[in-house]
Amino acid sequence: MALAPRLDLRQSQSLVMTPQLQQAIKLLALSSLEIEAFIAEEVERNPLLEAGSSESAPEMPLGEHPELSGPETVERSSDDSLGNGRHDASEALDVDFSAETFHHDTPSDSVGGSDGMLGLSGNTMSGGFDGDGQDFDSFAARDLSLRAHLITQAGSSLSGRQLFLVQQIIEHIEPTGYFGEDLLAMAQRLGAPMEEMEDALAALQRFDPTGVGARNLSECLALQAKEADRYDPCMARLIGNLDLVAKGAFDQLKRMCRVDDEDLRDMLIELRGYDPKPGCRFEREDSIAVTPDIYVTQRGAGWAIELNSANLPRLLINQSYVAELGQDKATKAWLSDCMADANWLIKAMDQRQRTIVKVATEVVKQQEGFFRRGVAHLRPLTLRQVADAIEMHESTVSRVTSNKYLHCGRGLFDLKYFFSSGVQSADGEGASAEAVKSHIKSLIEAEGDKILSDDTLVEMLTAKGFDIARRTVAKYREAMGIGSSVQRRRQRKMGR
Repeated sequence: MALAPRLDLRQSQSLVMTPQLQQAIKLLALSSLEIEAFIAEEVERNPLLEAGSSESAPEMPLGEHPELSGPETVERSSDDSLGNGRHDASEALDVDFSAETFHHDTPSDSVGGSDGMLGLSGNTMSGGFDGDGQDFDSFAARDLSLRAHLITQAGSSLSGRQLFLVQQIIEHIEPTGYFGEDLLAMAQRLGAPMEEMEDALAALQRFDPTGVGARNLSECLALQAKEADRYDPCMARLIGNLDLVAKGAFDQLKRMCRVDDEDLRDMLIELRGYDPKPGCRFEREDSIAVTPDIYVTQRGAGWAIELNSANLPRLLINQSYVAELGQDKATKAWLSDCMADANWLIKAMDQRQRTIVKVATEVVKQQEGFFRRGVAHLRPLTLRQVADAIEMHESTVSRVTSNKYLHCGRGLFDLKYFFSSGVQSADGEGASAEAVKSHIKSLIEAEGDKILSDDTLVEMLTAKGFDIARRTVAKYREAMGIGSSVQRRRQRKMGR
């Protein structure tokens, strides 16, 4: 074997992901808000791209479909609407399907169209200024955040140095209304005496809502008791021993507070009327309104599935730029690159929407029991099951179901909600964890005076056909925030 260096030529094949392919994959996982931001950046960067309106595009229905009659028909209709991938890139998004059945993407949309349509739709506006349109006075005004509410009160009642200190404290108020910072450390950081910081905090605690600025639960309840003029020595002892209240040690509380059964009962009723988290009644500043990406509505014996056209950015290519600017060689080359980028983006967006519809259609097919009869009939479902059914990779299904929401007659759900593990059931198909939780919750809500233990719940669930262990029942119960039988018995005793 020769040890001298040499040059060899080798030919091989490998799968390489181009930057465009990587970007197309990333588009699948983006939410509707992120897609809007991405499209806005592309429109600003590419002069050939324009955000067109729904009225400017011609009506291009995806085709007539037979009435959906079951899961098999749902799958067939989905394949028909997707065109089996035989769509030209130029007809991707700049189309208007005004004849579709869904027109409730915005409050001013009307209802109409033929039944059984499945696919992408436009946003057809109806109504106007003839008196028949939407009553915009019916929309509620946006609530203030807790911080804005407190700053308004501080500006109207305080001034000077105290106003500055209170504003600094407000910046550290948690969404629940509590002041979670160390007041001494804050005083040292601001270079203010501790007495002034305590006075500023006391001034803040007089603001609305009552209890705001408290440093713990006891202080929050004490502030509300003082506002209600119920903070006597007995109530102070009760609030100072909330751990005994949680344990249900009523005999010990009666001795400490020096009250009888009736007085203790009245004090507990008063205590339960206070708000332990006064800030939660205000809108959080970082809250984001969730809009559905998919609409599912029953049509006849089957289901109609459609994307929310209000969330679909409509892209158009401005051909006039090519004719006006494409004179010299360099400009033509630049416009050619812009045209290629625009065509790719439209094609990628079109493919994204079709993939979402395809995955949603399979989810509806697999979870038809939920859509017809409720959460108790939710089946265990995995991403691999859906991926195998639609002949896509599991990672693609995972990206499609991320940050996507489905609206149906039973409410608004995250697409991930329909994927869950399960337990064995009598029918052999298994039951979803969410379905088991629903049964546990209904049994506990109907238990009455006879509190059900976890062992009793296991027996009742077994009678319903669920093969479930006691530790699983306890895990599901705790996940739903439901206390044990001992805790529920104490709560019921306190409520009397």
